[in-house]
Amino acid sequence: MHFAVIQFPGSNCDQDCVHVMRRVCGQGARLVWHKDSSLGTADAVLVPGGFSYGDYLRTGSIARFSPVMQAVQQFAAHGGPVLGICNGFQILCEAGLLPGALVRNRSLQFRCEPVFLKTATSDSPFTNQIPADRLLRIPIAHGDGCYYADPATLDRLRANRQVLWQYADAAGQLTEESNPNGSVENIAGVCNEGRNVAGLMPHPERASEAILGSEDGLLIFRSLIHWLDQRRAAAA
Repeated sequence: MHFAVIQFPGSNCDQDCVHVMRRVCGQGARLVWHKDSSLGTADAVLVPGGFSYGDYLRTGSIARFSPVMQAVQQFAAHGGPVLGICNGFQILCEAGLLPGALVRNRSLQFRCEPVFLKTATSDSPFTNQIPADRLLRIPIAHGDGCYYADPATLDRLRANRQVLWQYADAAGQLTEESNPNGSVENIAGVCNEGRNVAGLMPHPERASEAILGSEDGLLIFRSLIHWLDQRRAAAA
């Protein structure tokens, strides 16, 4: 499989994503510059974390207008899988590819720490290889990670099972103390109605090797690879 990793001015997790896809997952991966208008022969797109355009105006608000985002939107519209991580999640929300918005952390502080994630649904390209009741230990690093959606949007998210991950404690309970940023209903990641676009604030690429203290992030990437393999086999 070939993964396109979008690179904006200010991205700082792009090389991490390429490393994990190539060296850990054994897949093809290449950087795609923000001024490019084509994704090439990509099978999937990763929009990595960082501080695109210095987070001026609002996180992700400038990156959404990059030429490459037109290609990402077209790719997603045709069913191509897109995963946004941290700043990538913010960009996808700003671009209208995901519902809701990411706002300033409730504490008004930048939070950098490991968190536990509870998978809310296994029925997606991004969660299908995560065992039932398996908590993921994955780090966060953000100042604007508080997920917000209005009541009507939340109703649709619940009805369509679009909430993929929620912040939990070590026992899997969705507590206020385990919520690092004040996200509504402890939401850490969601997908679109078509289930081919997803975003999460924690960094799975920083929890994909034992030397980093956790390999739980691999379950997200392996889910996507498994889904792509199945789609390719069905089309053959």
